[in-house]
Amino acid sequence: MRIGVTQETFPGETRVALVPAAIAALKKAKAEVLLQAGAGKAAGFSDLEYAEAGATVLPTREEVIASADIVLQVRALGANPDGWKQDLSLAREGQVWIAMMDPLWVPEPVAEAAQKGITAFALELVPRITRAQPMDVLSSQSNLAGYKAVLLAANSLSKIFPMMMTAAGTITPARVFVIGAGVAGLQAIATARRLGAVVSAYDVRPAVREQVESLGARFVELPLEAQDTQDAGGYAKALGEDFYRRQAELMKDVLPENDVVITTAAVPGQRAPVLITREMVEGMRPGSVIVDLAAERGGNCELTQPGQTVVHQGVAVIGPLNLPATMPYHASQLYAKNISSFTANLLKDGALILDMEDQIIRDTLLTRDGQVVHPRLREKLGLSG
Repeated sequence: MRIGVTQETFPGETRVALVPAAIAALKKAKAEVLLQAGAGKAAGFSDLEYAEAGATVLPTREEVIASADIVLQVRALGANPDGWKQDLSLAREGQVWIAMMDPLWVPEPVAEAAQKGITAFALELVPRITRAQPMDVLSSQSNLAGYKAVLLAANSLSKIFPMMMTAAGTITPARVFVIGAGVAGLQAIATARRLGAVVSAYDVRPAVREQVESLGARFVELPLEAQDTQDAGGYAKALGEDFYRRQAELMKDVLPENDVVITTAAVPGQRAPVLITREMVEGMRPGSVIVDLAAERGGNCELTQPGQTVVHQGVAVIGPLNLPATMPYHASQLYAKNISSFTANLLKDGALILDMEDQIIRDTLLTRDGQVVHPRLREKLGLSG
């Protein structure tokens, strides 16, 4: 089984799907790795390192895709709409593509992949079950985004995070409020605490209180009840406009107490819920900072502009995009572990086996035998049955 790794073509994407250290696991699964020359350069990995790890380095993208039975990428289909047009012309019927594909947000390229006869797997849809944890790309990359969000806030804030007692007087610590205690939120809490801030956090799931407090943060309670906050795959569900409106009303008294607010709420395939309104921003102290990790999906703050920093009445609203790509060495390292574990799960004695009784395979498979097979994607594309 020949596995191809290409250079990423999405603007600003510096990660690579496979790092040299991950090649051994695929060789153990009786697979050969083909690498496009320079694919790992932006992430800090040389062609020589790949060759020494056992990969075959080929000069061009065209050669890699033409020779590969399985193609591994960081972004494909809807996660790289412009670059995907070129790759679609190079792909062939029966070829397997594995990547982050953003199918619930941009479903149309899935239909194109089906028409080409490609078998496509979207790693964002890996179910959050114990056996799939080594394959969970959203968790591994969100962990890094939560870390970097705090650094962005610290760099923009006009205060320092830790308390300092000096001969010139005592400096009180910054106060950080994290909305959402998922993977990104918990890492943001831990990072802000390591920098010396006083941290509080809120989540619609009361069950995460223990995790928040174990990191040294205070759990903020709002008198709201939310049922069914997760779907069967373990991902967040939208809770309705009325719930978010009441949540914002209760939260508006919390924000002015804090110097930094980090938001992390996202629902797969949907626009991010607006948790912070213009009025709430205007109630914060000038010099405060909001880092909106949901900027790529429209943002949790009404004033967020994706990829920009907006200053409104002295409050900076930062809308970062693709934060893991700003740390490509380690982001690629984690992603490579995810995608190599996923790929190895498909291989049995060097052969590709699609066991549809396997929940991991069933939940991530988008296309097969010329058809869109994922139920949610069929619904989004208006396909019958």
